[in-house]
Amino acid sequence: MKILLVYGTTEGQTRKISHFMEAILKDYGHDVTVADASETPPTPSLYDAVLIGASIHIHKYQSAVVHYINHHIEALNKIPGAFFSVCLAVASDMEEEHQEARKITNDFLEQVGWKPLMTTQIAGALKYTQYGFFTRLVMKKIAKREGRTTDTSKDHEYTDWDAVRQFAAEFAGRIIIHPVTGETIDQVKY
Repeated sequence: MKILLVYGTTEGQTRKISHFMEAILKDYGHDVTVADASETPPTPSLYDAVLIGASIHIHKYQSAVVHYINHHIEALNKIPGAFFSVCLAVASDMEEEHQEARKITNDFLEQVGWKPLMTTQIAGALKYTQYGFFTRLVMKKIAKREGRTTDTSKDHEYTDWDAVRQFAAEFAGRIIIHPVTGETIDQVKY
């Protein structure tokens, strides 16, 4: 199958996750195109399935991803899709942080009207070396409150790569097209 993977990123972790998913999907025999939402990605109607990922910053996703989904909403709702949200709060031990991340995703998808087959929350990274002074100070304060590292001399990754692999593999399995009906495995009635 031809799969389009569109992502939005601020410090690059969502890009890294997208390329990791690309490798998994290719291992399952899919033809995958990866595109940055800020660089005019192709229309989803040219593909059999789509994955879109973005990171949460101040309770919002990258505007390029929002624009892409809004612009292609009809096509997106006609093909199997998945959305992955990258957020440092997912690495938190506090359930309230996880609930808030899920709420941001659910509210966003409802607002834009996209109904993907699957969604997931993925922990991001503390990219201290890429932050400006003010952002570094704020992120260090948040990290300290969460019991995370405050060593700003390097970046700290919290992404659970096994969970990312599992999500991509599950998506690959759910978009299998039935050879007779042309429906995805989720649509086939046995």
